[in-house]
Amino acid sequence: MTPGKMGLLAVLLMLFVVGGSTLYVVSETEQVIITQFGRPVGEPVVVAGLHFKIPFVQTANRFDRRWLAWDGDANQMPTRDKKFIWVDTYARWRIKDPLLFFQRVRDERGAQTRLDDILDGETRKAIANVDLIEVVRSENREFTVTAEVAAGEEAAKSAQISVGREAITNEVLRRSSIKTGAFGIELVDVRLKRINYVENVRRSVYERMISERQKIRDKLRSEGQGRSAEILGVKEKELKRIASGAYRQAQGIRGIADSTAARVYASAYGEEPEFYNLLRTLELYRSTMGEEDVLVLSTDGDFYRFLRGSSNP
Repeated sequence: MTPGKMGLLAVLLMLFVVGGSTLYVVSETEQVIITQFGRPVGEPVVVAGLHFKIPFVQTANRFDRRWLAWDGDANQMPTRDKKFIWVDTYARWRIKDPLLFFQRVRDERGAQTRLDDILDGETRKAIANVDLIEVVRSENREFTVTAEVAAGEEAAKSAQISVGREAITNEVLRRSSIKTGAFGIELVDVRLKRINYVENVRRSVYERMISERQKIRDKLRSEGQGRSAEILGVKEKELKRIASGAYRQAQGIRGIADSTAARVYASAYGEEPEFYNLLRTLELYRSTMGEEDVLVLSTDGDFYRFLRGSSNP
């Protein structure tokens, strides 16, 4: 390569480096602060497109223009009625004044740290000024009292809120916005994402819920046993009625049968009295004597006479 070509190549390379340091692109989701030796110069660049800066002297510091999320850690806080709860807070924010933001917090990590201090502090103050019922509810709609909380129905009905959860979050947003404005940050929304009892209180609540359900179980079991006893009583009564009716019907049938049998016996006795006497005597011997018994008959007895008479043709 000739010296002339090498010189041209060096010039082109220098122009490329200088051009890359002079030109910068701003997208629709960005805003830029130009700093010269670490100090901001000029106004923030918020218009998307191609822009110029002094090469090697000025630096383009980029910041997001979109709404950003802040998700704080859950913190333990006391309410006015001395209930200790865990509160998990969520917020949406953006960089409203990039120059002030750069001067005060430098970057998003510094902004998150500031938001931690401001939002956690304001949330703690707001929670400490109200009762737990105010944090949980947003309006005085009628309670739906289920069986397990029936014992506390009157207390539930008398619990009326004057502030409410929505008003609490609005107050946290208002107070926090005053402080974040000093850092070039705009807050648009603050929400209490989750509220829960601390561990020892939560355990006590679970034990109370278990106790209430055990009371419901015992009540239902007692009602079931009472109903069972009632059904068994009706069954026993019905069985006795049926058995009594069946016994009465059986006795009536037996009486009719005995009467019919007596009538038949009487009719048979009237027609053949001697045969009837023989039959009755045989039945008497059959019922009173066993297989190994010895029968001694008198010649004067009717049975001997019958036997004797039956042996003669």
